[in-house]
Amino acid sequence: MSETKVGFIGVGYMGHGMAKNLIQKGYPLWVKGNRNRAPVDSLVGMGATEVSTPKEMAEVCDVIHLCLSNSPQVEGAFNGLDGILAGARKGLIVVDTTTADPTSTAVLSEALSAKGGSFVDAPLGRTPKEAEAGTLDAMVGCENAVFAKVKPILECWAGNITHVGPMGSGHKMKLLMNFISMGYASLYAEATVLGAAVGIPPAKVREVIGSSRLSNGFFDTFMTYAVDREEVHKFTISNAAKDLRYVNAMADDAGLVTVMAAAAKQYFAHVEASGNGADFVPSITDHVGRLNGMDMEAEAKKGRG
Repeated sequence: MSETKVGFIGVGYMGHGMAKNLIQKGYPLWVKGNRNRAPVDSLVGMGATEVSTPKEMAEVCDVIHLCLSNSPQVEGAFNGLDGILAGARKGLIVVDTTTADPTSTAVLSEALSAKGGSFVDAPLGRTPKEAEAGTLDAMVGCENAVFAKVKPILECWAGNITHVGPMGSGHKMKLLMNFISMGYASLYAEATVLGAAVGIPPAKVREVIGSSRLSNGFFDTFMTYAVDREEVHKFTISNAAKDLRYVNAMADDAGLVTVMAAAAKQYFAHVEASGNGADFVPSITDHVGRLNGMDMEAEAKKGRG
């Protein structure tokens, strides 16, 4: 059993598997309660201790993980009378695995540093399946000395860890990654609908592209829904839309023209505005189909073995 006390805030789709692996690798774990009791009760059943506030966790733990949906949620966990900063002690390390706004990250890092702590941005790649298996990707932003301290902890839940650079680099890299993936989603959706419109069913698109140089892991999971209607890519439209807003804001701050990022943002904003933000990313194929008067569920049945 390690002497390092680890906290975890945000035990949803990704967080539960990450926290479970920390327990199984011998780290004493503290978790914050949530409205969804199932993952919290699961972890407490494995030996985790539940706390009611981030402040309470910061007063006990040496390292705190955050795995939340957006920067406002991260800021909420940090600030206020019951926040992390209110209970932070010298030497506390906060590992934020949220896909977050780098501008917010910089502000929170400065505030934690003033308390004698260190901020590590370590956003994630892959899916809840890899979270449960402990084989996620992590792109890490922090100073070298801090990275050396947290790497053994990250190795409990990540199979591929890249130290991208100083604090903030991890969140910037994750936005680039999600720009690419949501750009793929928009492109695949349009191509799949266009194919169906001209007589090439989604199953045939998958067969041809999936066996070519254009194939990749994202294509595989995306087309599993587009063809088989199985939801294995459990990342919501709302989260994707949020990430694309952050991508475009980062581009604005850098003074760049990013036509494709803007276009992808509009697709996901449109789906979210239509009331379908809770749907998973591959369902954007259905949305593009509806915009063009096509039933993509019916099209998926054509040519499917």
